Amino acid sequence: MSRFPFHTLMVQGTTSDAGKSTVVAALCRLLKNEGIPVAPFKPQNMALNSAVTADGGEIGRAQALQAIAAGVAPHTDMNPVLLKPSSNIGAQVVIHGKVRAEMNARDYHQYKTVAMGAVLESYARLRQQYQAIVVEGAGSPAEINLRDRDIANMGFAEAVDCPVILVADIDRGGVFAHIVGTLSCLSQSERDRTIGFVINRFRGDISLLEPGLDWLEQQTGKPVLAVLPYLQGLFLDAEDAVQAVQASRGAFKVVVPSLPRMSNHTDFDALRVHPDVDLRFVRQNEAKPACDLLIIPGSKNTRGDLAYLLDQGWGAYIDKHLRYGGKVIGICGGFQMLGREVMDPHGVEGESGATTGLGLLDLRTELTTEKRLAQVTGRCAFADADVAGYEIHMGVSSGAALDMPAFRIEGRDEGARSGDDQILGSYLHGMFDHPQACAALLRWAGLDSGATVDTAQLREASLERIAQAARPLYDALCAIK
Repeated sequence: MSRFPFHTLMVQGTTSDAGKSTVVAALCRLLKNEGIPVAPFKPQNMALNSAVTADGGEIGRAQALQAIAAGVAPHTDMNPVLLKPSSNIGAQVVIHGKVRAEMNARDYHQYKTVAMGAVLESYARLRQQYQAIVVEGAGSPAEINLRDRDIANMGFAEAVDCPVILVADIDRGGVFAHIVGTLSCLSQSERDRTIGFVINRFRGDISLLEPGLDWLEQQTGKPVLAVLPYLQGLFLDAEDAVQAVQASRGAFKVVVPSLPRMSNHTDFDALRVHPDVDLRFVRQNEAKPACDLLIIPGSKNTRGDLAYLLDQGWGAYIDKHLRYGGKVIGICGGFQMLGREVMDPHGVEGESGATTGLGLLDLRTELTTEKRLAQVTGRCAFADADVAGYEIHMGVSSGAALDMPAFRIEGRDEGARSGDDQILGSYLHGMFDHPQACAALLRWAGLDSGATVDTAQLREASLERIAQAARPLYDALCAIK
């Protein structure tokens, strides 16, 4: 008999990045460890970090991580609505894992009633399959301008009549104001279904916090269910924000331009923790350091990010980098940028038209309305090493450069290398995650290291750490009658 008293529990936050994703993952792991069939669920996610599911769809990366925590295969029902921003006012709308349309913010607001139908369909299917569902909200329920037709926070909680816990991040300051202010923005029924608070990322002497906790409970009439510690050194897939802190400072220098619409920056997580690698994201107008390996990342707006790259002076930087013997890798949209031209005749990512590429590989890319989504395995074409990853792209590349492939994937050539073998491009996301492929790619780039990084093992260890830290929250929830 399960001690956990909820079939469905929703985790909302007072702000973005309050720790909702991590709390959901921790609760999923704790429920799994107790033998309770559990699934994560996020009605609507806005993120450029996505993952390919076993059923051939696309969901937010955080929900894929939460599925791993729950010990189940990621499925499109776990994140039925995914918004992938392509501009400041527009996004690609993915419903049940498939691209439905490109919409501006105003059109999507009207579309939310349709999206809510997809959300409730997925939730109903999960409810039939799992004993417990842990739901993650998006942003904050206090965003008054988004309350009409809300499907991401209290709109969903009210529709399915589930309890809510509210997470606030004490590390950024103002935690009591965040909680009290958020509650004041809710309706009476929404406040009633909020059963308690979680204060996240606390470091210090808990006795100094206790007077504030007592005041908060008196002011709101609701309990602080747990105070969770600030945990350093976690290896968990980020939902969207680029990891600002680099974990290692090795001698081998890797530089990644931080593109405005960079997608799937989790491609670099294995490099971020490699003991012999110094990985640096270079943001707008920052100085560009010399490096051994330059990696152009994926993009949700290839032509727009290519224009940004050239405007920021990366074209001249790359020419000099190659003259001095440096290596270049382009991943997905970055691969497309390496070619002679990127054509978008259907206006897939914005205005229709064509943009001249960097001209480093003899290929051209045409963006298409069909998105390729696949989990793949294969071998490196330049080394005796296995590789695994996933493809998420809308575009077909052709040209002589493809005659010298980067990988051999399930019986077909994939990607390209330059004749002098200084440049490598591929549609394969996650190419550094497999220890063999990571070592082979770094060796190709000039680093022959004896160190290896097992990202799956690091992720598992971090999931167990956050679960252990969240045990007081789990016990407090189990004590609710």
